[in-house]
Amino acid sequence: MPDKIDDLIPNAREIQKEVALKEAEKAEEYARRAAAAEVEKQALIERLSKPSGLTEPEKIKLASTVIQRAVRNGLTEVQVYRFPNTLCTDKGRAINHMEPGWQTTLTGIPKEIYQLWTDYLQPRGYRIRYQIIDFPGGVPGDIAVIFAWGD
Repeated sequence: MPDKIDDLIPNAREIQKEVALKEAEKAEEYARRAAAAEVEKQALIERLSKPSGLTEPEKIKLASTVIQRAVRNGLTEVQVYRFPNTLCTDKGRAINHMEPGWQTTLTGIPKEIYQLWTDYLQPRGYRIRYQIIDFPGGVPGDIAVIFAWGD
């Protein structure tokens, strides 16, 4: 009978080893996923830091679509883009402090959006706002781009 009980109820130390192995497997899987997510995030930042590749008419049409949808929903402003602070040469510091010339810190698509506003929307009375929208660990994080109209 003692052999049968050992088959039915394993030794506590053996179970602890199994649990430790399972936890190590879970930790390894988590680390793999975190590394893959970081690679994906860096690829996205790299893509966003370059020009969009859209033509001027395509950009204008896209802006028009977003603005018209917001107007149909009764809004007087709309967030048109959100991007990581790493797409600013100073990681969003000038935007956070609303310093004159903050727009010179923009790169990639955020810079393109600013230029679109300067060329086409500002002359038609639209306003633009770049604003830090989160502060992970107390430092500037993501930045929103907002088009506004009306009073």
